[in-house]
Amino acid sequence: MGIPVKLQAFEGPLDLLLHLIDKNKVNIYDIPIVEITKQYLEYIQQMDKEDLNIMSEFLVMAATLIDIKSRMLLPREINENGEEEDPRKELVEKLIEYKMYKYMSYELRDRQVDAEKALFKKPTLPKEVEDYCEPINVEELLNGLSLTKLHTIFKSIIKKQENKIDPIRSQFGKIEKEEVNLSDKIVYIKEYAYRNKKFSFRGLLEAQCGKMEIIVTFLAVLELMKTGMISISQDHIFDDILITAIEAA
Repeated sequence: MGIPVKLQAFEGPLDLLLHLIDKNKVNIYDIPIVEITKQYLEYIQQMDKEDLNIMSEFLVMAATLIDIKSRMLLPREINENGEEEDPRKELVEKLIEYKMYKYMSYELRDRQVDAEKALFKKPTLPKEVEDYCEPINVEELLNGLSLTKLHTIFKSIIKKQENKIDPIRSQFGKIEKEEVNLSDKIVYIKEYAYRNKKFSFRGLLEAQCGKMEIIVTFLAVLELMKTGMISISQDHIFDDILITAIEAA
């Protein structure tokens, strides 16, 4: 009977690769792809194969390592700059990015642990201490005060307030929300159409009060056309569009 061996759990293929790189003490920018691939395949052969979702991720990385291993045996490809392309480059970039986010997560976890150790206590000062106000010596406060000095202080305060004003945003007008209801506008145009029978679309839009009301009016016209309550016509291109009410059968 074999001795059961408990394998270390890894969060994913990149996590396993980082472990193998650290274990073999190799340079992440110069991965010995043959040895790392061999150790990687030995690990996944011992994995629990019941969870196919997890297993498939490790198998995809195994295929990638074998592909890189094969390309390492072939002559190197030359890029646009005339330099040899390293088949390991893309894998190295992914490992470095993963390692960065992994250690960032450790830092955030440590900060959370430290934050849980911080305790705060509500102030328990006596009410008479909270209500205490230092007495004001009016004579000392007004000593040497004159109208000229008051005027100087006043001008300095006004100057500070003027400096706080944004020269651009201060010219903006007040934005107010236009409350326009599509259902109400449909009822309005329906009644308007039955009263006038045939009327100008341009004139209808020009009678509206704002941009939002024009948009809602346009949508209301489209809705009434779809339901067959009105029809539109145009004799020539660029001519005004005429709206005609359709009498109910």
